[in-house]
Amino acid sequence: MIPTAAQPRRTQWVQHCCIRGARRVHRWHPLFFLPLALVSGYGERMLDTHTNRPELPPEIARRRTFAIISHPDAGKTTLTEKFLLYGGAIQMAGQVRAKGEARRTRSDFMQMEKDRGISVSASAMSFDFKNFRFNLVDTPGHSDFSEDTYRTLTAVDAAVMVIDGAKGVESQTQKLFEVCRLRDLPILTFCNKMDRESRDTFEIIDEIQENLAIDVTPASWPIGVGRDFIGCYDMLRDRLELMDRADRNKVAETIEIKGLDDPQLAEHVPEHLLEKLLEEVEMAKELLPTLDPQAVLEGHMTPIWFGSAINSFGVKELMDGISSYGPEPQPQTASPRQIAPDEKKVSGFVFKVQANMDPKHRDRVAFVRMASGHFKRGMKLTHVRTKKPMAVSNPVLFLASDRELAEEAWAGDIIGIPNHGQLRIGDTLTEGEALRVNGIPSFAPELLQGVRAGDPMKAKHLEKALMQFAEEGAAKVFKPSIGSGFIVGVVGALQFEVLASRIEMEYGLPVRFEASQFTSARWVQGEQAALDKFINTNKQHIGYDHDGDVVYLTRLQWDIDRVERDYPDLKLTATKEMMI
Repeated sequence: MIPTAAQPRRTQWVQHCCIRGARRVHRWHPLFFLPLALVSGYGERMLDTHTNRPELPPEIARRRTFAIISHPDAGKTTLTEKFLLYGGAIQMAGQVRAKGEARRTRSDFMQMEKDRGISVSASAMSFDFKNFRFNLVDTPGHSDFSEDTYRTLTAVDAAVMVIDGAKGVESQTQKLFEVCRLRDLPILTFCNKMDRESRDTFEIIDEIQENLAIDVTPASWPIGVGRDFIGCYDMLRDRLELMDRADRNKVAETIEIKGLDDPQLAEHVPEHLLEKLLEEVEMAKELLPTLDPQAVLEGHMTPIWFGSAINSFGVKELMDGISSYGPEPQPQTASPRQIAPDEKKVSGFVFKVQANMDPKHRDRVAFVRMASGHFKRGMKLTHVRTKKPMAVSNPVLFLASDRELAEEAWAGDIIGIPNHGQLRIGDTLTEGEALRVNGIPSFAPELLQGVRAGDPMKAKHLEKALMQFAEEGAAKVFKPSIGSGFIVGVVGALQFEVLASRIEMEYGLPVRFEASQFTSARWVQGEQAALDKFINTNKQHIGYDHDGDVVYLTRLQWDIDRVERDYPDLKLTATKEMMI
């Protein structure tokens, strides 16, 4: 029985759970004020969890492709580094803010990432863990780089949501969670930094349930917090995991116990912490739902693990959880039909392009998510947009900026294809069939600035650099129809700094950004005759993006409303699907 002291707290919790349950009959999407079932794309992936789907070939079934999402500074990159350590991909974990001789992290490979201790670009890593093949993508947390993160989430089958134990659910976590929700991605949660002063465990779980409208089930339970934090009780396997604070790269000690009545518990856990643990675990078992693997795959439930990534604690349990409860490679939405991972023919799509990953070479690598089949090096694939064959002779597997030649790849893997600009974000590669993977968005920029080279003689070099970044998706580049120069559009102000830093480092070209007369941009679509008439009347507002598509540049929302009223045949859009 629960001690009497816990009775009021327990009653409060029961009442709270009942109210919350009633409140969550409808799930609403805060951006659209519509029930999620009505939002385009919602529920598509849920159909893929049917049990009558044929079993996948063993090599495909062992793949787990997932992204790590969170608010900045919750510990995504540190957790990624520990994943690599446990997977045997690296011998010593690096630090985000390394000093002196300490090794830096693998996934933050740009100079600016090393200097600032933040991730500004998504990086992919492939490694083995036990019998599984993990394809992991570390995403930027800052909202200024959210477009890169949104695109990355189209290429994964699940997400690991990292939450800071002291701060709980933060704004960027909530935004990224909504993107996962729209795609019905299964989510596994890791509550990090438990070795620092953090909030009450029930409070953290309740905040996730309340803010994100998802059922939470504890996979482990923390013993103490802050300085008193000594480890976790593994609720799924009835084990005690003890943390070693002395060696940050050491795997935690595991003690098998037979239920919470086992006398071994008292030998390892101080009395005051043991009493609290027994009370809380009993309450959790009574009041929180038990783990339902099917509900996790459908995106209705998230298991939560507690730990401290920098101390390598709780990471191995999370990796075991991804292996057991994470989804196998899922079918991809495409037109004219869906692509199933067990199809014999190879297909894949580009979700990211990264230029100059190796500063010694002017290289450009397209990140390709394999959607089906068994790819072998040297295969000829059809580039669907241009309808041209393409021999893929030197594909690479990633460990952030390090690469190795990929002899083969299966559905679910992420490979890199070095190219000279033929591959763009949203392109599909197949063995001949004209399939187009859809749903990779490009967002209208929220900030616009003009750009000039420090040396006017280098204008041609600047144009080349800007086009490269536009194709990479790092920024939008518009060429106004009147006047010279370019206008660069981004989602967040920090992207201007990243661009200036990269242009100077990668092209040896100092640039300066200056205020633009325009504040927003919209893509214009419609019949060619109506489009020509519109362009001739509004020449001073017209620009072209790097694909040559017409863009309406404006200063005021009033201008956009006027165009929509005066030109009913035309459509102004704030997003453009990255596919031609």
